[in-house]
Amino acid sequence: MDWEYKKGLFNLFRGLKLEKRNELMDRVLSDRTRYATVVLENIYQPHNASAVLRSCDCFGIQDVHIIENSYQYELNPHVSLGAAQWLNLHRYGDLENNTADCIHSLKKAGYRIVATTPESNAVSIHDFDVTKGKFALLFGTEKFGLTPEAFDMADEYIRIPMYGFTESFNISVSVSLCLFHFTEKIRTDKVDWQLTENEHIDIYLQWYRNTVTNSEMIERKYQTEYFQK
Repeated sequence: MDWEYKKGLFNLFRGLKLEKRNELMDRVLSDRTRYATVVLENIYQPHNASAVLRSCDCFGIQDVHIIENSYQYELNPHVSLGAAQWLNLHRYGDLENNTADCIHSLKKAGYRIVATTPESNAVSIHDFDVTKGKFALLFGTEKFGLTPEAFDMADEYIRIPMYGFTESFNISVSVSLCLFHFTEKIRTDKVDWQLTENEHIDIYLQWYRNTVTNSEMIERKYQTEYFQK
């Protein structure tokens, strides 16, 4: 999209929203990050799927990558509470090998692929170095975990320290614990975690389109006037 067109549309949309609403969106955007992202492989329980999105929104994670090999990702609106409209959901379900498709795409975008596992030989989340570059956290199902292929394609492996008899956390709890730790850590370790100006504008436009019923009509009118100049 042409920069001048996009910036003009951004200014138009801002002018149509109350100042307090714009301030809220700016504040949330200032805390959004793409330095870390979440990848979900074969998550099939709507309650867990929805709880994960809610946690991602609460901790400022903008992108969630969803691998649909055996199961389709379904949401429970009573749990997600509308979180999906504030996130970028990237779904991989059209190919025979969606895990590889997703991971290849993330590696091409410069992400380190970090598989979560309860195995004791994995690095504790407390010892994971966030300063080495942006990273994608992979989570699998509660019963089976990540597929062997996801493990094979991962660059690094992390675990959440546990001290009880139970072998693993609920998937939504695991995501929340990791995100709480890592979103705090990328701020204290002073890595370049914030959105660019271009990303800020793109996401603002996305949010406006998702939450304003007549946004399409407004944008169509603006588009006509812009290209008639």
